[in-house]
Amino acid sequence: MTGPKLALTDSDLTTLATDVVVVGTVQGPDGLVLADGAAAVDAAFEGGLVGILDTLGAKGRAEEVVKLPTLGKLAAPLLIAVGLGKPGADGAVSEEQVRRAAGAAARALAGRKRAVTTLSAVHLGAAVEGTLLGGYSFTDYKSEAGDGPVGKLDLATPAEGSLKDHRAALKASTAIAEAVTTTRDLVNTPPNDLFPASFAERAAALGKAAGLEVEVLDEKALRKAGFGGILGVGMGSSRPPRLVHLSYVGPKAGKKVALVGKGITFDTGGISIKPAAGMDEMTSDMGGAAAVVATMVLAAKLKYPLAIEAWVPMAENMPSGSAYRPGDVLTMYGGKTVEVLNTDAEGRLILSDAIARACEDEPDYLIETSTLTGAAVVALGKKTAGVMGSDEFRDRVAATGRAVGENAWAMPLPEELRADLDSRLADLANVMGHRWGGMLAAGIFLSEFVAEGVQWAHLDIAGPSWHSGGPSGYTTKGGTGVPVRTLAAVLADIAANG
Repeated sequence: MTGPKLALTDSDLTTLATDVVVVGTVQGPDGLVLADGAAAVDAAFEGGLVGILDTLGAKGRAEEVVKLPTLGKLAAPLLIAVGLGKPGADGAVSEEQVRRAAGAAARALAGRKRAVTTLSAVHLGAAVEGTLLGGYSFTDYKSEAGDGPVGKLDLATPAEGSLKDHRAALKASTAIAEAVTTTRDLVNTPPNDLFPASFAERAAALGKAAGLEVEVLDEKALRKAGFGGILGVGMGSSRPPRLVHLSYVGPKAGKKVALVGKGITFDTGGISIKPAAGMDEMTSDMGGAAAVVATMVLAAKLKYPLAIEAWVPMAENMPSGSAYRPGDVLTMYGGKTVEVLNTDAEGRLILSDAIARACEDEPDYLIETSTLTGAAVVALGKKTAGVMGSDEFRDRVAATGRAVGENAWAMPLPEELRADLDSRLADLANVMGHRWGGMLAAGIFLSEFVAEGVQWAHLDIAGPSWHSGGPSGYTTKGGTGVPVRTLAAVLADIAANG
């Protein structure tokens, strides 16, 4: 998807040659209120804009869109008022409210040539992200694409801050949104076109274009190096697995960070096959890998002062005569053995290989993300990621996710569940003998492969990585791009604070 061309403007919005002017509205305690940046537009309506909107039924509710002709009051023939909802206890609207309103406005602007928005005067970065993400659509496989996003969007500059700061915010927010849309594009690509080899090729191309060092291990290299988990999961498919290694060393690099993402390009469950209903959504089972690839490209664009190594395992989990079976024992990278009790618990097997390899580089932090367990959706719903790992770093990652609008919640790794992963044959089994605490057990399994002394976090994004409903805020149907913005914010935090 190609988004609109964005530009900052301090021009008079009442005389700007544009098709639409967008203003924000707030659900105030005493009725409708105009958000920051709309004063000049209101003056053009002789201070009566709130009254007109009120007559049209506007309440300022979150994502409410109200359109009205300007009748010559503005150079633009149409005004769109988009609701931000109720302000917080401090009387201000949040970045997330601006992000969601900008997403709703972006869809209302589809097909227009040029528009200007005052939401950027409330919060520039959030308005940029919401606009680019809310106007996203994936049309690669449609014979008729329909209306695309607005061609150009002028952003009213905030009253506070320097032009240099505003330009920096525009650049950073655009890069973050582009990373999210890259992730969405990869997740939305159907599995007959995105399989391990083609996914690896696309990841390598993205990495090389960004100046990253790229290494791709094919099935022969994986066998030689002993990546038994990746090979075991991938052996049922006619399309063999891959492991992509992306390296980035930023200017004055400080901390070392490892990123790992699950890249199951399609998950049938293997011999422990899934029910047919909803299996089409398993095209999204590589959402963690897509997010890691996009985040590495973003790190290079924003020049984070970090050294980052990404290990991205890719496999297709299929049932066939060559597929791995319940009862098999796999020898993982590094030598640990795992008894397979359920072939649908495949993600942890490929991730464990990648985690063990990533730890050989002795990172200060390791962040892994994956659409790992249905149990996470049962526990936390479709919009919240579960975060497990080292207590302090886990809490830091979860708080950062919430701060950027990607809901995340810290979850424990109870010691008493470890015994339930004991195997009669191997060092451990890939699932417990019961269903209770499945999300936590998966985290405990992964912890077995994290080197001592490494601060780590596991993000189970099984719920929020895919949106099956209609568009809402800046979230569109299909791949959401979660948790790119969380990863970006955590990396920025590590760069700033260690």
